[in-house]
Amino acid sequence: MNAQRRLIVATLFLALWGLTWGSPTQAPPLSGQGRYRFRVLYTSTHLPGEAVQALAKAHGGFAVDRRPGRGEIYFALPGAGLIQISADLSRTRLIDTPAELRQTNLHNTSIWYPADGEAYLSFPANQAGRIYTTTLEGRLVHELRAPEPGAELGHPVANEYFRGGGNFVPTDVAVVDGLFYVTTGYSKLDVVLTARLTGTRPVRAVWHELAFGGKGSAPGQFGTGHGIAVAPDGESIDVADRPNSEIDRFTRQGRYLGTWKMPAGSWPCDVDYLDRYAVVAALHGPDRRQGAPIYLFEDGRLVSTILPKQELGLANFEHVHHAVLVDCGGKLCVVAQAWNPGDFGVLEQVID
Repeated sequence: MNAQRRLIVATLFLALWGLTWGSPTQAPPLSGQGRYRFRVLYTSTHLPGEAVQALAKAHGGFAVDRRPGRGEIYFALPGAGLIQISADLSRTRLIDTPAELRQTNLHNTSIWYPADGEAYLSFPANQAGRIYTTTLEGRLVHELRAPEPGAELGHPVANEYFRGGGNFVPTDVAVVDGLFYVTTGYSKLDVVLTARLTGTRPVRAVWHELAFGGKGSAPGQFGTGHGIAVAPDGESIDVADRPNSEIDRFTRQGRYLGTWKMPAGSWPCDVDYLDRYAVVAALHGPDRRQGAPIYLFEDGRLVSTILPKQELGLANFEHVHHAVLVDCGGKLCVVAQAWNPGDFGVLEQVID
């Protein structure tokens, strides 16, 4: 064999070896479009061992501490408890969690900041029928239970529902200027309820005479009011209506303002905002063979559709239950959670 032929054979062998075993210079898979393409930065192995063992049951969401100088992310897993992700995303740790919270599902996470300077986390426990509030270190400071029969909730349907013994199934909570806004889309009620904070040391709250929405197809009603978020203006409330592929916006007084349509066939679970960006996690996408998408919007315009299962190889991301946006040193990062089966991943924007 002459030298030229030996060189060709060696080159082919190395190429095949790289395809079979992976080359250190091989580019990672990407998903998304244009400037907003993402790669996998961390998978579930980034979590504490107890969290990894409980991850299959993941059915919740994240809260980001967006105060200046902070940035930590919080969420919970049934069987493991509360988990904190460091502001730079490089570290995760379990937070000592009361057994009452650890043994039930906490369907989402909300962080809020009263005037006294301490931050709190609130968790809608859809199975337990309560909203738990803790400190950032996991100390339980309040339980908001179902409205009593006969409570005045500011909505005749809600009043009658609890008067008749209807179950309280909170799916998300947002806190704005002393009011808890609570979605109840896993029940026949499907009304946004509110509760009023009456103190923070200790935390106290009572049900408030304001409720809006309701199950139906008319403007301002929900097929399933799943997630709730405060809009960037701080004055509006957004509710993700899964089967209707839309996010409905209301004033803080419950007046319907309009609907933000998602791609047809998608099931938005919730929305999270960061500056001019918004990220929407979807339980389903228009093409269910691809696994569920994560949508990225810039100034209200869809700029990227990320497919964690189809394009990034995250096999368990058949359904995306929640996602949040954070700034990673001038790049965007998406922290996402899958459901049924549960999974976790952090995606990083790739800038050429």
